[in-house]
Amino acid sequence: MSASNMGKRVLFLNTLAFTVCFAVWMMYGVLITFMISNGLLTLDKAQIGWLIGIPVLTGSITRLPIGIMSDKYGGKPVYIGVMLFSAAACFVVSFMNDFTGLMIAGLLFGVAGASFAVGIAYTSVWFPKEQQGTALGIFGVGNAGAAITSLGAPHLLNNLTDGGANPENWTKMPQIYGIALIVMTVIFAIFTVNKKPEGSATRSMAERLEPLKHLRVWRFGLYYFLVFGGFVALSQWLIPYYLNVYTMPLATAGLMATIFILPSGVIRALGGWASDKFGARKTMYWVLSTCALFFLLVIFPRMEIISPGEGILSNKTDTVAAVTQESITMESGAVFNLKQKPAEMYDGDEEAFIMPKFQSWQEPIVEVGQVINKPNPEKKVGKKKELIAKGVTRVFFQANVWVFTILIFLAGISMGIGKAAVYKHIPDYFPKDVGVVGGLVGVLGGLGGFLCPIIFGYMLKGSGVWTTCWVFLAAISIISLLWMHKVVTRIRSNSMEDAPPTSAEQETAS
Repeated sequence: MSASNMGKRVLFLNTLAFTVCFAVWMMYGVLITFMISNGLLTLDKAQIGWLIGIPVLTGSITRLPIGIMSDKYGGKPVYIGVMLFSAAACFVVSFMNDFTGLMIAGLLFGVAGASFAVGIAYTSVWFPKEQQGTALGIFGVGNAGAAITSLGAPHLLNNLTDGGANPENWTKMPQIYGIALIVMTVIFAIFTVNKKPEGSATRSMAERLEPLKHLRVWRFGLYYFLVFGGFVALSQWLIPYYLNVYTMPLATAGLMATIFILPSGVIRALGGWASDKFGARKTMYWVLSTCALFFLLVIFPRMEIISPGEGILSNKTDTVAAVTQESITMESGAVFNLKQKPAEMYDGDEEAFIMPKFQSWQEPIVEVGQVINKPNPEKKVGKKKELIAKGVTRVFFQANVWVFTILIFLAGISMGIGKAAVYKHIPDYFPKDVGVVGGLVGVLGGLGGFLCPIIFGYMLKGSGVWTTCWVFLAAISIISLLWMHKVVTRIRSNSMEDAPPTSAEQETAS
């Protein structure tokens, strides 16, 4: 078989294996929720967060050593090892029934998340530089494994437990995941051929780690913290978000979250193509700008504001004769009609609207027999004007769920394209160190998936506002954009070409 055809086969199997691994990596989000809902596990919110996040943490911190191993030994044996280890850990999960046991099992099967570092290194060695963006983008479609779990795992658990009648049968789910990994490993072992990066066998560990001293690597990591870490975090955070902000049933919330998850994973292939055609840097300009815009647009929460409005003033001395909700009558015969409070208040449940709705009315603040603008002997003048009815203005912003979902869908598209664009940079700048650099960038991105939900939780706890998560993501987007623009401006001011550097001096400059 020609090298070109073998490269295509490896890419297909890499992507398929990564999809299975990613589905396994996201397993706890559904499984732990099921166990708690069915009384099989009693945990506080902090423990739930740790259990869901711990596999993400393991998959993140192991990406660097796994990436180094992939550069040294080639992707095939390392990928096989990762899948077999994760499969064994899935069977361990089925024997655990408490927080500590599930935590340990999560630490083990979380290694499945490191499959990304292997796949990136193993894919890149089969394709020339001008095709690597597209190839890595296609490989990244495996992120859609998250959608497979979010949509398929609840139905699988429902069938295994007879609709919840036999909840103890949940143990079969991780076993099925483990079997899927074993089957994938056998297919992968039979139909792939190992290949190492050129010159990898003679390099020392110090030489392999040398690229990590460049600031550029950490900048790429920040980009990936946003586009990948944010994706992983929102894949889990959006379900409780829809539940609490829009009071949706769990099944509907899961479906709405999938509108973000699935396209963001699949569109990654387009991001690879765009990076090859237009350049990774230009693509990242577009990605970071649109992410900042979309996250800023969804910051405003569903809210109700009560504010002082236009009241009624009287400038004559008089005595209040009668007060109703409709009018205020004076002994002089003067009548002040009040603007009535609407019979129905906007709440957004019966009607969908995009812009804020305003309602205003007036309420009396005087009593029968009260003298208004009573003369003041000391000042020898009466009051010029006295408020007899206060105005009330109510502003209601629905934060329309469909507008919100469309904006998040578009943000997911941007993040999916960005995931490919970030990794297009790596073989361009570090062609001999894709595993190491890709591993570190993957570590930082994975840490974003672990840390973001924790940060979101603390921001929610501190402010009581669910939309604070978008403030954080918008800030990261803007910081990344400004940092990249500063680097590009420096390069252009130094008359450098808008292309990957070829010297250590250019590397250090960014």
